[in-house]
Amino acid sequence: MRFRDEFPRTIRHQEHLQIPVRDGIRLAARMWSPEDAEHDPVPAILEFIPYRKRDGTRQRDELHHPYFAGHGYACLRVDLRGSGDSEGVLVDEYLEQELTDGEDVIAWIAEQPWCDGSVGMMGISWGGFNGLQLAARRPPALGAIITVASTDDRYGDDVHYMGGCLLGDNLSWASTMFAFNSLPPDPELVPQWRERWHERLEGSGLWLETWLRHQHRDDYWRHGSVAGHYDAIEVPVMAVSGWADGYTNAVFRLLENLGALGWDSWVPGATSTRTWAPPGLRSGGCRSVCGGGTGGSRVSTTASTVIRCCASGCRTRRCRSPATSSVPAAG
Repeated sequence: MRFRDEFPRTIRHQEHLQIPVRDGIRLAARMWSPEDAEHDPVPAILEFIPYRKRDGTRQRDELHHPYFAGHGYACLRVDLRGSGDSEGVLVDEYLEQELTDGEDVIAWIAEQPWCDGSVGMMGISWGGFNGLQLAARRPPALGAIITVASTDDRYGDDVHYMGGCLLGDNLSWASTMFAFNSLPPDPELVPQWRERWHERLEGSGLWLETWLRHQHRDDYWRHGSVAGHYDAIEVPVMAVSGWADGYTNAVFRLLENLGALGWDSWVPGATSTRTWAPPGLRSGGCRSVCGGGTGGSRVSTTASTVIRCCASGCRTRRCRSPATSSVPAAG
């Protein structure tokens, strides 16, 4: 495994930004970007998840986002509404509120002086889910997504139910999110941390109760499931998973239904939905993120190649100069 600590662009790090959304709530973000981005604007990459940028995913974030920033991207790790250091209350997964917030965040990023107007998304598990969901909503600035260990079908192929049967993961995942929702913002960053913490404790609720009330496929599960309207996704998608991951099936469905815009990436051995696989190990079954390939071709690439090509608006030609460096996976 190779490690890289020198990059083409000098990196600037900002620990805490606040991004306003349409109802006045402010979402907390951490950002890495090229030092000169305000004079030489760059494409941006968004990761939008509830796992606490300040501590929960901090170690992992410090591997992935600086790598992309050092290669010419502004990278933002944004806490969802009601999580980490963001305002508001988080009351369930993938609600309409989360997705409208995501649209507002993408629009805000695209308007900043350090961004050239192009935005991509990347994410694993939750961030892979809402990447697909937001792509289907077609925010104007969103140019491509990388979705890792995610699903297109929230009822039939997620942690809640499978084949109509209640899964044990439905219970454990509810407990995990109950714990996350019980954590306060960081007092060093949020002066009103105690008030916001109490809002979460009183308002986030027991998500398990909601999930158990929907034991059949209904509109609750159809919301946020891109299966059935794949044609809503018009941007290139890189779908990634591992053979031992809980989310293997969706990659095949995405490849089948996204047509020329789908790209799969498989990494041998076990993967975890908390771990990114190192870019560059292997990619196959290319249907060309740039729209120029065929289903049977095999092309070596990296995640940075895909974002470079797609966030800049390429739709008709293949990537000609794929990067080959990789960084280690992180927990």
